[in-house]
Amino acid sequence: MSDATHSSEFSRRQWMQISAGSLAAASVLGTSASVKSAETKEPVASNQRIKQSLVNWCYNKTWPDVEEYCKVAAKLGCQSIELIDPQHWPTLKKFGLTCAIAGSHGFRTGFNNRNEWDECLAVLRERIQQCKEFGVERVITFTGMANGLSKEEGFENCVAGLKEIAPDAEKNNVTVCLEMLNTRDSSQPMTGHPGYQGDHCDYCIDILKEVNSSHVKLLFDIYHVQIMDGDVIRRIREHKDWIGHIHTAGNPGRGELDDTQEINYPPIMRALLEVGYTGYVGQEFIPTRDPWDGLAEAVAVCDV
Repeated sequence: MSDATHSSEFSRRQWMQISAGSLAAASVLGTSASVKSAETKEPVASNQRIKQSLVNWCYNKTWPDVEEYCKVAAKLGCQSIELIDPQHWPTLKKFGLTCAIAGSHGFRTGFNNRNEWDECLAVLRERIQQCKEFGVERVITFTGMANGLSKEEGFENCVAGLKEIAPDAEKNNVTVCLEMLNTRDSSQPMTGHPGYQGDHCDYCIDILKEVNSSHVKLLFDIYHVQIMDGDVIRRIREHKDWIGHIHTAGNPGRGELDDTQEINYPPIMRALLEVGYTGYVGQEFIPTRDPWDGLAEAVAVCDV
């Protein structure tokens, strides 16, 4: 079925698919999605102890109409659609949603390359102002590609560059989140990012410690961390004070959070609660089957 067909059939059938997906997740992965939720068409996420978000680039082709997309998020029990253009933020607000984290420059540019600082700083400063005006609390940033730089030189440049943006973030109470990405998976676009410099969790954490700002933290992408470093729950506990945002996906393949992949998400979500994490968890998997089923399953799995 095409994306356009999905988009045009925002109907009772799709609400039923969401409910069915949540029940399947409960059956296969042992989550607590309730029969009552399916019968009454309540949101899939009923516990709401974990604030969940949809990452725009993964699902916007399925639901290109933003208002329709907002209805999807609300029915799932998600509170945000993130990395979506600021022009759409008023529409999100109309549906009681927020943008958990704003986009900025892409991952191919970053603070490890000093000749890219002007671009990064300009984009981030503009976005921070937009975040302040609209009440968005976070904005993403990246180390950028290595481009022949040693890890040591990239590290020093990132520290210096992030120190340039930190005062803007602090003054406007917006947290800049540096994302760690995996360089191991080169199987297809967006499953991995060969050449990216910030490809280990501890490397990025050490950068943040040197910057030493309350408003410069880590985007802890569970999928990327699992591929490069593993030991996800221990890392969450060790780095809890530096985690500003969370992303999910199944590994291998960056697909759904189902029983074909190796990451056990419920205990990871419980670990986030144990360390006092109050931010958002963004669902950032690439659909390999019906997006309704996959999202309902993922939201139920993380609704601990």
